Amino acid sequence: MRQYAGFGTASDTNARFRSLLAAGQTGLSVAFDLPTQMGYDSDHPAAAGEVGKVGVAIDSLEDMRLLLDGIPLGEVSTSMTINATAPSLLVCYQLVAEEQGVPAGSIRGTVQNDILKEYVARGTYIYPPQPSMRIVTDLFSYCAKQLPDWNTISVSGYHMREAGATAAQEVGFTLANALAYVAAARQAGLDVNQFAPRISFFWNAHRNLLEEVAKFRAARRLWARLMRERVGATHPEAWKMRFHVQTAGSSLTAQDPELNIVRTTLEALAAVLGGTQSLHTNAHDEALGLPSEDAARTALRTQQIIAYESGVTAQPDPLGGAAYIEGMTDQIETQAMTLITHVDRLGGAVAAVEAGFMQSQIEEAAYAFAKAVEDGSAVVVGQNRFVVGETPVPTPLRPDPAQEQAQISRLAALRQRRDQRQVQARLGEVAQAASGGGNLLYPIKEAHRALATVGEVAETLRGVFGTYHPRA
Repeated sequence: MRQYAGFGTASDTNARFRSLLAAGQTGLSVAFDLPTQMGYDSDHPAAAGEVGKVGVAIDSLEDMRLLLDGIPLGEVSTSMTINATAPSLLVCYQLVAEEQGVPAGSIRGTVQNDILKEYVARGTYIYPPQPSMRIVTDLFSYCAKQLPDWNTISVSGYHMREAGATAAQEVGFTLANALAYVAAARQAGLDVNQFAPRISFFWNAHRNLLEEVAKFRAARRLWARLMRERVGATHPEAWKMRFHVQTAGSSLTAQDPELNIVRTTLEALAAVLGGTQSLHTNAHDEALGLPSEDAARTALRTQQIIAYESGVTAQPDPLGGAAYIEGMTDQIETQAMTLITHVDRLGGAVAAVEAGFMQSQIEEAAYAFAKAVEDGSAVVVGQNRFVVGETPVPTPLRPDPAQEQAQISRLAALRQRRDQRQVQARLGEVAQAASGGGNLLYPIKEAHRALATVGEVAETLRGVFGTYHPRA
């Protein structure tokens, strides 16, 4: 069970972490604000008005210390939703764990680190695809040596589904991306039987319960087959698909928001019936803004009721063998494999992304669904059918605007008291590694130990790799 905590300042999110642990949470997830994701410090002009809005602002190792203050990092598993700046956030987490005296083998968690889907569906990329893939594989290599129990990538179909992908597109494009990461890691000299068991997946649980169950089953079966037959992995652990599921934010409605509790419950149930190992349930007021404390607690209790009261966890594949489910599983697997084959013909996932193939396919599917909602053939209860007029709308949670200035002031104080010459020397080592062939994680870790900021490291890499601008 996981629940996200992350908006405003690091100290605010630390308080939410503590409350979630007290409520019985067994794992923590943190999302970072857009400036952090895009490699901008909170005082950068591009960050104005966005600090702490959709996640927690982390500018430096000091912010990570505040975020994790009092959290026993040797006892919890933390999932971090971060991609382009994943190396910075990972090594800052590691540095705090080391300060707590946690052995490297006891540092557990997941970093999303799935840059390809950013070009397809989310947009929080910084560098062009090729150097971005190098950063991904450098993180693989680093964790293989330094953090053996860390999950080095969460290959994400979730965001593609949120952008409008069908179930088959979510599976096909996600596995195509995963194959590209496997190929890049092997090219970097990593043993597939060693690194593949640290790959995890992140799926969306959407509206159609039975289709979603079949989707998860098809994804698991297809990945095992691809790893055995195409990649040639020989260890059974390398064939397994370990995955996290989050319920669909795009299925939530601002009209009658309490109905979203029912939607989320059905989506969560689909994830459990489909074999998920980790689950996040959205709060019912997230169509309006950041989740309130009460709504987040209801979302967590939804998971707990399914886990402890429903009885559906007694068997790992309770719907297996049902004719309808088996037929739909076969259908989704076939459709997904057709898409993977098309991506192969384009030269692989990186080439398909650069050509805009995945993006255009998802856009067409999103348009078709929007038309179906508009003409009523896709029913959304309370929105285009069974509408009862005005209903009370809860007041959405809004971060305190003063938090942004407080974050900027704290960052200014950090810049004043740190050793500037040491920071510049460490950033020079990052640039040297980026220009050469060294693993970037080691100099990035030392730069953050010296209190270089996330934005300064990202800007150093921009100077070597450039900035990506997609085709029109």
